[in-house]
Amino acid sequence: MVSFESKPYSKRLLQLVSWSHWFTFFNIIAAILLSSIYILSESMPDTLLGKTYLVTTWLSHMAFLTFMSFVLILFPITLLFPRTRFIRVVASIIFTAELLLLLLDAYIYTRLGYHLNISSSAPILELISNEIQQNSRAFWFVSLVLTMVILSFELITSNYAWKHLKELQKTIFARFIVIPLVAFFFLSHIVHIWADANLEYDVLRQDTVLPLSYPSTAKTLLTKYGMFDEVDYIARRTSPLAFTDSVPQYPIYQGQCPSDNALKQSVFMVISDQTLQVKQLDKIKHRIKQGKLSLDNHVDNALPKEAWFNLFYSLPSIYKKALTEQQAQPLLLQIMARKDLAKSFTVVGESNNEQPAKDMSLFTLTDKLFPEKTKLDDISSLIFADKLNSYAPGLHVFYFKGNNSYQFELFLDALISAQNKKQQKDILWISSIGNHTFDTSLSIKPALLVLPESKNRSIGKLTSHMDVQPTLIKRWLSCDIEAKSYSNGTDIKKLSNDRIIANTMDNGIVVFNKDKSMFVDQNGNFQSYSIQLTAPITAKPDFPLMIDGVHFIKQFSKQGNKVQ
Repeated sequence: MVSFESKPYSKRLLQLVSWSHWFTFFNIIAAILLSSIYILSESMPDTLLGKTYLVTTWLSHMAFLTFMSFVLILFPITLLFPRTRFIRVVASIIFTAELLLLLLDAYIYTRLGYHLNISSSAPILELISNEIQQNSRAFWFVSLVLTMVILSFELITSNYAWKHLKELQKTIFARFIVIPLVAFFFLSHIVHIWADANLEYDVLRQDTVLPLSYPSTAKTLLTKYGMFDEVDYIARRTSPLAFTDSVPQYPIYQGQCPSDNALKQSVFMVISDQTLQVKQLDKIKHRIKQGKLSLDNHVDNALPKEAWFNLFYSLPSIYKKALTEQQAQPLLLQIMARKDLAKSFTVVGESNNEQPAKDMSLFTLTDKLFPEKTKLDDISSLIFADKLNSYAPGLHVFYFKGNNSYQFELFLDALISAQNKKQQKDILWISSIGNHTFDTSLSIKPALLVLPESKNRSIGKLTSHMDVQPTLIKRWLSCDIEAKSYSNGTDIKKLSNDRIIANTMDNGIVVFNKDKSMFVDQNGNFQSYSIQLTAPITAKPDFPLMIDGVHFIKQFSKQGNKVQ
């Protein structure tokens, strides 16, 4: 009997190719079954057309990707090395790796909302690392079991297809599967072309569900994640970003903080509406001996009227309308009221008699939070140590308006001198607030936090105004309240990993990571800004980064809904 290896090259090749087709066919079925994870993680389409598209694109797309693995990888290897055992082992390893990669991608999609990609390697690696740290044994056990199960399936299927190749070649059942898959492939593409032309949202929102599928648009993704109205999307209208789902009730303080000792320490916030320069902060740092936390990558993209909301509520601007309607007080101020701590708001550089109409909206929020305001033309009454040290323990905000950097620096000199005379040093927050133009919203705005009991250090991680309230609740009021329950911020001293920070504007979303900032408007236009080069850059649309930003923005909403 002539062995297979002794047959002519052409006969061996034809038989191996025929076997490869059947082996690929069985892997197509396996890939379709495993990819149901993507379908189950999404809500079902509302219309019959959307459901039809979902089924046809799911089946045909996964079949196409699996078949392309055969065409691009396995078939060339078969042509070069038509050895039975070698090809069967290699094919089993290739498809095992492919199905494992499919499961990993499905897991990442269900957790992060996007597929495996190089640009989002940091969040993906962080997700996997967190899973390993939480339960390393379970992670490696599940990984090993999945690998062994899939590899066993591949070896059994490979052996079955080889031993029963002649029987399989005589069967006709495969054509009843292959022909519909080919038909579904063309039908799904025709439906998508029509949906793209007619802006059929129920079809277009499925663009990012399957790996290596159609690229989506920013407007479609914002609508899908509940930040843009579907009716306006379909009507091709542009409207401000807003949650389409209800915003959870802002938490009410339940007495979680220790109340045995009366606080003797205050917080002084010294804030300017002009962007602070590194040189300005360096001068201030030289005068402070202990507790300097230099925030070298601090961001603030909001306009002045929204920036105060970000600072005191520690939430993105999109929550402002809902929380205003709830008449919610920031948790920090709720705790202060329970502890009978003082609060004051002093505006320097504003005429006592005249206030421009354009600035009225700027103080609407702060007027509600600080009903009694002090308005000064200059700091002449504030620069004495006795005056500065006479403030009752509490939160005291000094806001410098206009181009008065000289008074701003002079006041800080006086405040630091007064602090040096005190035995119990106070906490200081020094920063700018708001952007007068959009051009400055994507840039870094350095800030300084002084925690007297901390060591001097520079913090290179991204920080924002949303981190101030959680830091003060923990470090000033000594409250162990989970920051996610009332904010999107983080205790600045706990920052250890790179993260995404995002905020909304009326016409789009701004997202920051360690390398760049990015603005995406509702029409899908991307504008990127290099943090390292401090200049605009030309870059491809980064949808995974945008999705990370959306997840950051919806963090409080999701947490609140879980509690409710």
